[in-house]
Amino acid sequence: MSDRVKIFIDGSEGTTGLRIHERFERRDDIRLLSIDPKLRKDREERRQLINESDITFLCLPDDAARESVSLVENDRVRIIDTSTAHRTQEGWAYGFPELSGAHREAIAMGSRVAVPGCYATGFISLVYPLTAKGALAADYPVSCFGLSGYSGGGKKMIAAYEADERPAELEAPREYALSQSHKHLKEMKKIPGLLREPLFSPIVSGYYSGMVVSVPLYTDLLGDVQDPERIHALFSEYYKDSLFVRVMPLASEAECGNMLAGNACAGWDGLRIFVTGNRERVVLSAQFDNLGKGASGAAIQCLNLMMGCEEDKGLCL
Repeated sequence: MSDRVKIFIDGSEGTTGLRIHERFERRDDIRLLSIDPKLRKDREERRQLINESDITFLCLPDDAARESVSLVENDRVRIIDTSTAHRTQEGWAYGFPELSGAHREAIAMGSRVAVPGCYATGFISLVYPLTAKGALAADYPVSCFGLSGYSGGGKKMIAAYEADERPAELEAPREYALSQSHKHLKEMKKIPGLLREPLFSPIVSGYYSGMVVSVPLYTDLLGDVQDPERIHALFSEYYKDSLFVRVMPLASEAECGNMLAGNACAGWDGLRIFVTGNRERVVLSAQFDNLGKGASGAAIQCLNLMMGCEEDKGLCL
């Protein structure tokens, strides 16, 4: 696009919207369309700005995101949705270009792009290559656990953790989504082609941003990659051309005291993959920022592909 691209952020006051806005401050290839703060929930004002834009970001709750899509009247308007609303819906490109050439092309050429959820990003980065290469059967009973900073919980949770006086239970990590009904489960099942939703145990802790998502597996159920070395080789080959996904050397976790910190990638827009364990059981882990590759960073990456500019423009790698 030769002229500056007109961008509207619908929901610019939320955590993801604010981070996207910040990333545009030094870019000269876009023009942000601003909304009067008093009118940010006004349907007609939003309709006007959406249809005036070239690309609109939706940083909204699911129902509000669906409403915004219904306001599109101009066929050339392209949508990047950061909510859960459209991630498994037909006609929407899934915004994880590293998964395959088809995913990358769908994003670059698409008019409707759904940005992955943060936990889903970590999980799918680990499971998709295995299912795509036939190493993990679709009926494998996959389990997953993850640790995230409190910024992933939105304004209410951020306020609770940053209050001058906070309850004692906020001083310790807390497991949640105990009913096994986390909103990311649908995409965690569909995108890698699993036959059932994984057993998923997320944990929130008292630091701001960053996360680790892990998938434990039995090696004797992994086709012809039944040891850490071959599993690592599979991932290294799969992501060898990626700017954003880095497969860490085997045993590199030793440099971190054999621990993976949830906040180690805070402020960074890439994702690190670790293969750990032994010849009987391995743990695959993705370490990244829930506000980076897990949210606004991924949204900007998709924008860059849609605009045809450098994929990492305006991002921190």
